[in-house]
Amino acid sequence: MIDIKQIRENRQLFIDGAKAKNITADIDGLLAVDKELLDDKKRLQDIATEKNSLGKSIPNLSGDDKQNALTQLKQLKSEEAALNESIRQLQPKFDSLMMDVPQPADADVPLGKDDTENTEQRTWGDVPEFDFELKDHVELGIDLDMIDIERGVKLAGTRNYFLKGDGAMLHWAVLRFSMDYMIGQGYVPMSVPLLMRDEVMQGTGYFPGAEEQTYQLERDSLNLVGTAEVPVTAYRSGEILAEEELPLKFVAMSTCFRREAGAAGKDTRGLYRIHQFDKVEQVIIGPNDIQKSKEFHAEILANSEAVMQAMNIPYRIVNVCTGDLGRGQAQKFDIEAWMPSRKSYGETHSASRFYEFQARRMNLRYKNAEKKNVFCHTLNNTVIASPRVLIPIMEMNQNPDGSITIPQVLRPYMNGKERIEKR
Repeated sequence: MIDIKQIRENRQLFIDGAKAKNITADIDGLLAVDKELLDDKKRLQDIATEKNSLGKSIPNLSGDDKQNALTQLKQLKSEEAALNESIRQLQPKFDSLMMDVPQPADADVPLGKDDTENTEQRTWGDVPEFDFELKDHVELGIDLDMIDIERGVKLAGTRNYFLKGDGAMLHWAVLRFSMDYMIGQGYVPMSVPLLMRDEVMQGTGYFPGAEEQTYQLERDSLNLVGTAEVPVTAYRSGEILAEEELPLKFVAMSTCFRREAGAAGKDTRGLYRIHQFDKVEQVIIGPNDIQKSKEFHAEILANSEAVMQAMNIPYRIVNVCTGDLGRGQAQKFDIEAWMPSRKSYGETHSASRFYEFQARRMNLRYKNAEKKNVFCHTLNNTVIASPRVLIPIMEMNQNPDGSITIPQVLRPYMNGKERIEKR
């Protein structure tokens, strides 16, 4: 959520910011409701002053003067009741309109309509060349008895799967290696609940906007999260932290659920776009300092790059354009891994900074050196998401005989095994 004072002072900034993100936000309607609320609340204050003055004077009055004062007091009470009713009706409108207002993108975010206009920043690693006919991860997984999509679909519908044998072991190896790396970087490990109330989804900026992508359990008024970002970021919501606590750095491994609404016919083969996956997520809750937020953003991106480099997966970094940003993101960098079967890079990570957008919604504050309560800044990034990352791992490490060489850093998590071969 944005500070309404900023919107009052920079109306055009927020109109342009919403337009750049292709997000509908009625800034003028919001400001009109805001003015009505301000006027009503100011009049209420004036009425309170007038009532207080009349109340003090009435005992000293008599006759017509006293009757006039009592009549005036009655009129003020009637006006007060009408104003309170007006505010009662206006406040939900104001709150709803405020929820729609996006965080304007930072100045160095490229202007663009969608992900086709994201800009490449840099690449790492060499895209491999092969002198034999490649198999994609589905063919490899079936041949090596690692993946069973057919039975996953039979039990749970499209975009579901089983990982088995070495497929399950490789999946867990990636997650465990990533967790160990992040713990080594000083991040506090978390095991988190995956069912969240609506107010938590709103607080982290997923509602309104992501309802169609969320599995909602209406019977219990709960939602299955699409990322551990939600519970971890909201962990201290509603609290006032001590400044010396900051930054808080967390890492969580969790299962994630996404409906993939609107993705009919898109990426239907294999493990790229699925309903359920596992992810290691890093979250930083820091002080209200733009420069420090940018430094933390570089840090979380570097953490994910280190994990990718350790597994020798070629990738590129893209600066996500305005039209591909979420409501709360000031800036986002994606890591896209090279995937031979796609003959292109595919997104595997997203690193985002929000400034105080999420913290305002969650009422997450800290007491600064001046003893003022100020809103925190929040950031998050994928450390690794699997099984999507298994696509480049399997495809780029395949051998002419159909086996897969296991990246060296993952071997300790697979009982020292060096290759996945047909049994």
